[in-house]
Amino acid sequence: MLQRDTVIHLVAGGTAGTAGAIVTCPLEVVKTRLQSSSGFQVHNVSLPKIASAEGGSSHVTCKTLLPPHQRRRLTTMAARHTQVLSISHCGVAGGPSSKSMSIYQCIRHIVEREGVRALFKGLGPNLVGVAPSRAIYFCAYSQSKEFLNTCLPPNSAPVHVGSAFCAGFVACSATNPIWLVKTRLQLDHNADGRPMTAKQVIRRVYRLGGLKGFYKGVTASYFGIAETVIHFVIYEAIKAKLSSVRAPSPDDSKSSRDFLEFMVAGAFSKTVASCIAYPHEVARTRLREEGTKYRSFFQTLSVVMAEEGYRGLYRGLWTQLVRQIPNTAIMMATYEAVVYVLTRHYGHQEETQFYDVDEIEDDDLRHKM
Repeated sequence: MLQRDTVIHLVAGGTAGTAGAIVTCPLEVVKTRLQSSSGFQVHNVSLPKIASAEGGSSHVTCKTLLPPHQRRRLTTMAARHTQVLSISHCGVAGGPSSKSMSIYQCIRHIVEREGVRALFKGLGPNLVGVAPSRAIYFCAYSQSKEFLNTCLPPNSAPVHVGSAFCAGFVACSATNPIWLVKTRLQLDHNADGRPMTAKQVIRRVYRLGGLKGFYKGVTASYFGIAETVIHFVIYEAIKAKLSSVRAPSPDDSKSSRDFLEFMVAGAFSKTVASCIAYPHEVARTRLREEGTKYRSFFQTLSVVMAEEGYRGLYRGLWTQLVRQIPNTAIMMATYEAVVYVLTRHYGHQEETQFYDVDEIEDDDLRHKM
């Protein structure tokens, strides 16, 4: 029975995570770039006087100082430099004339500069990470909950807190390398401006930091366990409240209304948890960037606060919420649906086999009489 339940939760968690990741991948890309230290910015670029147009005799221009072949070279270099900045992250953050892009502007910028496929950068590693991560998480959560229910008041808040913490710790430790590769795929480029492949990212991370390099940002992920704890405590509380106000089904069956309620409960609880614990997401993304000044979790928060203010700790929050609401709604409803279907299917099989054995024993008894 225990092995069957473990497999059911593994399959349900992997299926739920995969469904949510595919639907919301474009918003995940935008969110990651907004969180990065060189995220989307719109710049008003002013040319220096030496490169100004020849509108007046008071300005000294390139044309008056340089011969034609050097002017062409300077123009070409400037064009290449501008192109590389546009491809990477639309400029460097923090300038006096910079202005953050909206979600729509970010998506349009990515499509115009890098094509539609760029909206799904990191989807491969994301799916490779989501399936085992959610499978491990939901399986660990259900097993921890079952164990803690024997030690603490069943289905109480301490049980949900302990279960969510154990599940979050196990999932973060097991899958951090995959999430690091996904983040680098969404941020990094080759010297010629082309996106890096997963193989190139893995080789580069290992060359620069060894195996330890794949665990950059894991401390921020551990602090992020608080988000999952808040999420599941609220989710379980809403589920219990909805169940108490509705008459139980005689055969414990569920309708489409039940799964709609799971979607609403999941979306609401994740929204509250994300708003409370969001700064750890920014810190984790900054720590996973290559060659930056960020070294540890609290040092990263301190630097962001000093340079960008409180708003810097919440860069990309709106995109995160727009992504998380449908993602979590789809994930929780899918998880509950798969668990429900598989449990009823295998439970029905066991029940049938049980009655078959009884009928055989009755037949044998009648035959002996």
